[in-house]
Amino acid sequence: MTMLKKIFDPGNYDNKINFGLLFLRVTSGIFMLTHGVGKLAKLIEGGTIKFADPIGVGPEASLFLAVFAEFFCSFFLIFGIATRFSAIPLIITMLVAGFISHAGDAFASKEKAFLFLVIFVAIAITGAGKYSIDNFINKKLERK
Repeated sequence: MTMLKKIFDPGNYDNKINFGLLFLRVTSGIFMLTHGVGKLAKLIEGGTIKFADPIGVGPEASLFLAVFAEFFCSFFLIFGIATRFSAIPLIITMLVAGFISHAGDAFASKEKAFLFLVIFVAIAITGAGKYSIDNFINKKLERK
C-alpha cells in the first residue's frame, strides 16, 4: 500500500460502524474546533502573545501549534480529510494538555483532555469511515 493510500485509508466497515465514525468525527471535531477558534482569534489579533509554553518552544510557537491542531486538524477531522494523519496533532495536543499543562491540577481539570485523547486515538486507529472525503480520495487512488 502506497503512503498516499495509507493516509487516505478510510477503513472497511459496515454501515453502523461508518455512521458511528461519522458521528464521532463530526461531534469531536466541532467540540475541539470551538477551542481552536478562540486561539485562532488570539493569533490573528497579533500584538504581544500571552500563551502557555508547556514544551519550551516559546508562547508564539505554542499558540501556533495549538491553532494548527485545534482549528485546522479539527476541520479536517469533521470532513474526514487525511483523518488518521490529522488526528496525530490532536493526540499530541491532548497529551500535552493532560500530562504537562495540567500536570499539577486535579483530575477534573485533566479529564476533558483525556476524553478527547481517547476519542482521537480511536479515530487514528479506525480511520474516517465510508462517509468521508478520505473514502472518496481512496476510491480515486484505487482506480489508478
